[in-house]
Amino acid sequence: MRVESSLADRVSVAELSLEKSKSGSRKSRRRHKKPAPMPSLVQRLFETCKEVFSDGRSGVVPHPEDVDRLQSILDNVTAADVGLTPNMACFRNIEFQGPPPITYLHLYECDNFSIGIFCLPPSGVIPLHNHPGMTVFSKLLFGSIHIKSYDWVAIPQDANDTTNQTHSKSFRPPGARLAKVKTDAIFTAPCETSILYPADGGNMHCFTAKTSCAVLDVLGPPYCDDEGRHCTYYNDFSYASFPGDARLVPCEGEEYAWLEETEKPDDFLVVGAPYRGPRIVEH
Repeated sequence: MRVESSLADRVSVAELSLEKSKSGSRKSRRRHKKPAPMPSLVQRLFETCKEVFSDGRSGVVPHPEDVDRLQSILDNVTAADVGLTPNMACFRNIEFQGPPPITYLHLYECDNFSIGIFCLPPSGVIPLHNHPGMTVFSKLLFGSIHIKSYDWVAIPQDANDTTNQTHSKSFRPPGARLAKVKTDAIFTAPCETSILYPADGGNMHCFTAKTSCAVLDVLGPPYCDDEGRHCTYYNDFSYASFPGDARLVPCEGEEYAWLEETEKPDDFLVVGAPYRGPRIVEH
């Protein structure tokens, strides 16, 4: 009986020891569990856009702190972060009559915002257009680009009277509106993200590639004809083109131009291509 009892005791101790060993092994595995991988910069951009543009209404400008937060993320995005290199086919200047085609890479779009990349070969042009009710972040990923942008000028009533009196002298196109030049410069990467707003910051702009380049665009909210956010194109005329309207300038020391609505230029060609960078995951 004592032998059997001793044997049972030894078996019980062994089983307890084995159970402790398994428990310790499980705890050890939990302690050494690999941390979750850091989200890509593109994923962080997406998550931030969801927060910054949560309102989604036309004309609503995000809070300044949110603007700074989104700009900070975009300032750190590089071409490599979105899977781009300057030697890709979409950046090559092929033989083409007129401006070369622009390639657009679609990353994401919802009712509140969109994310995409414009790939411009040398001499590529995105003609002068507007962004009604929108806040737009544009990050130059590489290359050099010329940007010319405008904001509308509020013309006093007496200036409108002057317009009617001098129209026959100036031959200003009917419907042309006065705008102030906000930006007229060449930008070379790396550079800060540019931001435009519904009523200022250069809401109407034109891009001309000086070299092959890529521009990451975030629009909030995106274009939507049903909600009045239609993309309108413009011809611009130097202010001096119509000297009869000289009294319309509200202050000196600024550059002005006349903008006339026009159809989308026939030679402006945008082609879509698959986005090959880090995938955006919707949670």
